[in-house]
Amino acid sequence: MFRCIFSEGQKYKNLLNGQWVTSRSGKRDKIFSPTDGSLVGEVPAMSQEEADEFLKCSAAAQKSWAAVPVSERAAVLHKAAEILVREKDAIADVLMREIAKNKKSSLSEVTRTADLIHFTAEEGKRVTGESLSSGAFPGFHETKLSIVNRVPLGVVLAIAPFNYPINLAASKITPALVAGNSVVFKPPTQGAISALYLARVFCEAGLPAGVLNVITGQGRAIGDYLVSHPLVNMVAFTGSSKVGKHIASLVGMKPLLLELGGKDAAIVLEDADLSLAAQHIVGGAFSFSGQRCTAVKRILVLESVADKLIEKILPLVQKLSVGLPEDDADITPLISKEAADFVQELIDDAVQKGAKLLTGNKREKNIIFPTLFDRVTVDMRIAWEEPFGPVLPILRVKTIDEAIKITNDSEYGLQASVFTKSMDEAFRVAARLEVGTIQVNGKTERGPDHFPFIGVKSSGMGTQGIRYSIEAMTRCKAIVLNFN
Repeated sequence: MFRCIFSEGQKYKNLLNGQWVTSRSGKRDKIFSPTDGSLVGEVPAMSQEEADEFLKCSAAAQKSWAAVPVSERAAVLHKAAEILVREKDAIADVLMREIAKNKKSSLSEVTRTADLIHFTAEEGKRVTGESLSSGAFPGFHETKLSIVNRVPLGVVLAIAPFNYPINLAASKITPALVAGNSVVFKPPTQGAISALYLARVFCEAGLPAGVLNVITGQGRAIGDYLVSHPLVNMVAFTGSSKVGKHIASLVGMKPLLLELGGKDAAIVLEDADLSLAAQHIVGGAFSFSGQRCTAVKRILVLESVADKLIEKILPLVQKLSVGLPEDDADITPLISKEAADFVQELIDDAVQKGAKLLTGNKREKNIIFPTLFDRVTVDMRIAWEEPFGPVLPILRVKTIDEAIKITNDSEYGLQASVFTKSMDEAFRVAARLEVGTIQVNGKTERGPDHFPFIGVKSSGMGTQGIRYSIEAMTRCKAIVLNFN
């Protein structure tokens, strides 16, 4: 569909002016910079009727795309990755303006996404079926052979979040495409311009018309319509747990990949390398101002080493720079005033209930300065709620069992970190934690992108990661040969 929308030779800068595509309704969503409130650009607010047309287009195009040999599908993806690298500076500039991500992180997101696309293109060639002989099952002779292939699901609806509108879009779009699906892509409203750059890249790479369709607009206006649409065969969503649960209630018997919220704990044992732990915790907690589902969101430290750990963490937090994305500041404005208001609510609640403020609790418009609390207790909201901002609570525990219990009592189950010099102890703790991934002596984080990415409880459904995502976006189809 995008090859019909974009004119040949149109430059990337034209996207910012929103001149290349319109909704018949004439309605548009304006996107303002979180940094200074300036207008970044506009995108069409598409109607349900227009979304229906795009879905029909996707369904029609999928059949012919699935018939393209996987080597040719992979070649398109490789070319897209090359174009993405070529345009990395332009796309990074848009990320800085649209979501206030600093320059280093914006460039990293684009180049990492190119690597993801290249890897996915090659991995798609290796996801194959199998053959099974009937003689392996008791009572059967070698009279049957089952040939099991993996086939695409059809139309995949990919819904990406604001914090990684390039990377977390590509992590859904690319495995779907290499597997032979068509994709309807719903980008976040704040992040839509960046995401549309990504769509343009796939079009320039030669993706056939109709195989990738992008539908912009407010989720509350068209979201329910899209996820419950009969032409959608699968939904892959990254976003809040609240919205993820709502989607799950609507989709019926469609396969789901849900990447939702987290309250990732860093558990610090008595024998931990405290310098190492401090570096990983601060990096994990405050990267992109804490606006990551995998951010370290609470520290559970044994009382005996708590003071020593704080001595190492506090200077690192105080050294974090605060400012604008173009200055490559560590802490930049949060995505919206509402997001900053929520973080401030959690900070105020902790202060009122007696948490010890070590640094922070300062705000300038959307900027929340890096905030560190000690003596946080389980009756404080910050111990349980996901802030999606640069605030980190320290909970002192008396035993490892207490740390495990607090971790597991959360509604979330994305990741956790365990810092210890004993691998035996690390494995014992990991075995008892109710999360998808345990990082030993490292910060909670996504990736490398071929690793499995798993959320349990309110943190998600299904397993992502390049090969895992390709498998999730295909199904087994068996042909049985009978030799009589």
